[in-house]
Amino acid sequence: MTWLPKKSVVVPLDFSDFSFAALEQALEFVDSPEGIHVVHVLPRLSPMEPGVIWGTIDDDSRRDHAIQALKDRLTGQEYRGITIEIRFGDAARQVARYAEEIHADLIVVPSHGRTGASHVLIGSTAERIVRNSHCPVLVLRNAYR
Repeated sequence: MTWLPKKSVVVPLDFSDFSFAALEQALEFVDSPEGIHVVHVLPRLSPMEPGVIWGTIDDDSRRDHAIQALKDRLTGQEYRGITIEIRFGDAARQVARYAEEIHADLIVVPSHGRTGASHVLIGSTAERIVRNSHCPVLVLRNAYR
């Protein structure tokens, strides 16, 4: 893999400090923020969830809320032009699938995300992204725990 600037880099964001650190690192690999695609994956809701039963929550409202939360967090000039993608389902599969759909050059992912769960070498989601990805994946060692 060459370290020359990439046209498109995918960064999964789960709102952990680790994922935002991965975003900062990913910005180093592109000429402009327009080359960054952040992906936030929401789990599917069970049809038995009270909000689903009562019709007070649906995927559209969850998507809108997630987009707004990301926009609120990514307010600096260095983030202007970043693409935000919200997906539903399995995080690793959705990140890898999105990267393939946009023909990404690279995926940048922290070794562990929100769960902080320690795995043998890297977190299970990061490991599964590596296994499912069509492009190189840079797994960042978390700077702090």
